[in-house]
Amino acid sequence: MGPVTAGVLQLLALTGALALVHIPLGTYMARAYSSQRHLRVERWIYKGIGADPDTEMRWPAYLRGVLVFSLAGVLLLYALQRLQGVLPGSLGFASIDPDQAFNTAVSFVTNTNWQSYYGEQAMGHVVQTAGLAVQNFVSAAVGMAVAVALVRGFARSRSGELGNFWADLVRGVVRILVPLAFVAAIVLVACGVIQNFSGIHTVGQFTGGSQEWNGGAVASQEAIKELGTNGGGYFNANSAHPFENPTPFSNLFEIFLILVIPFALTRTFGVMVGSVKQGYAILAAMGTIWLGFVSLMMWAEFSHHGPAFELANGAMEGKEVRFGIGGSSLFAVSTTLTSTGAVDSFYSSFTGLGGGITLLGMMLGEIAPGGVGSGLYGMLVMAVIAVFIAGLMVGRTPEYLGKKIGTREIKQAALYILVTPALVLVLTAAAMALPTPGHSMTDSGAHGFSEILYAYTSASNNNGSAFAGLNADTQWFNTTLGIAMLLGRFVPMIFVLALAGSLARQTPVPVTAGTLRTGKPLFAGLLVGAVLIITGLTYFPALALGPLAEGLA
Repeated sequence: MGPVTAGVLQLLALTGALALVHIPLGTYMARAYSSQRHLRVERWIYKGIGADPDTEMRWPAYLRGVLVFSLAGVLLLYALQRLQGVLPGSLGFASIDPDQAFNTAVSFVTNTNWQSYYGEQAMGHVVQTAGLAVQNFVSAAVGMAVAVALVRGFARSRSGELGNFWADLVRGVVRILVPLAFVAAIVLVACGVIQNFSGIHTVGQFTGGSQEWNGGAVASQEAIKELGTNGGGYFNANSAHPFENPTPFSNLFEIFLILVIPFALTRTFGVMVGSVKQGYAILAAMGTIWLGFVSLMMWAEFSHHGPAFELANGAMEGKEVRFGIGGSSLFAVSTTLTSTGAVDSFYSSFTGLGGGITLLGMMLGEIAPGGVGSGLYGMLVMAVIAVFIAGLMVGRTPEYLGKKIGTREIKQAALYILVTPALVLVLTAAAMALPTPGHSMTDSGAHGFSEILYAYTSASNNNGSAFAGLNADTQWFNTTLGIAMLLGRFVPMIFVLALAGSLARQTPVPVTAGTLRTGKPLFAGLLVGAVLIITGLTYFPALALGPLAEGLA
């Protein structure tokens, strides 16, 4: 079997598995968030945190819950890292420096999981499990809660109430993420991923010496790392490391975990608004973009330019031979079109155009299918923009799901899509203009520019992956990337929740002959076009200076 055929077969198997679980998982999540009953363990949690799960919240109160909880997470994770040197299970590692501790705390709380450190040389068991792994669960649940709040904004009328943040947070963890991660961890252990609390030990004897690795609860963290579209790994090599991702099957399974909740949330959306066709339209737009990017990536990486590529059956530099180009391309597209910073290959070694595809995937806003929660609410904001554009074309007040898209709504949607481009372009320009940040670049020219552009694109969009050629463990990058992660996560949430509150206050308008049918393929195509055009107009100059210049050289 040739490598291209193997890649296509992996794509077909993955698509089939996602289709198989789409309806049951999406419906289950809709019921979990709509249930009036509280589980016993949930009531214990509410009592412990002093929350009343039955109190309805308007968007300012919902936002306060998001911000207070996230701030507490940053402070606790920062304190754990700064105290690591005196904690048990530290494996002898020292406390983390202040700038790196800030960067890492912000990174994991914002679901970015950017790592400017070597995991196996910096973090002990307590920080990894009680700090980073816990944030992998709750940061994902925060994104899902905000998405559900926006869905309620479309589904409800004349109230302005969006549910209860604490109930949505707890249900996301207890009813969805923990059970799925538990099953996924068992599968990963069966595949050969390690799960222990051993210390540092020697692995084999090699010419000139031996190699040392520390063990850890890797399978359990790997499961929620992918399922929650987090990305931070136990080891610096991330999912390219055989302790985290040992076989081609585990590689495909991890890609499945990355995509399963974001795609299934479109079904949740359709069920909660009372029209599964609306969910299928959003799913079609997401799936079209994802399949298109996978095809482009495989073409870019399998293209044979010269004898070296021909002998290797493609661009194998920076890729694991056990995954090949097909598995690496699938993984790269799936992580950069979601908010997952995991990597099973190194994107700096991709072809110029291949690296550009990973960049463009994040620049779209990671909405195809995007992160858990963030992908759905990002695509719904783009749907509002698409409906507005369609309304301008026919001279009619735009409507979406029975709600008028007026001045207030379109301003909130426009501000949402402007936040991350502003962060990316301003911070990239500052890093290129100042003398010190440029010293962190491994390469010069177009590829060096792409390293910095990628770093700020990844941080601002809460992805967390890197081009791997940039030394980001400096005060400048730890600080500015941390700020980008904070603003890129929470400022858009402000506009999402404000939009949800505005929609929930409206009185539904009746469907007429002039109403755009948003559950049809025509709307899905319009949505895909809006996403690509808006992103292209925003980022094309920057892409032309980096990956396009390198790819066309």
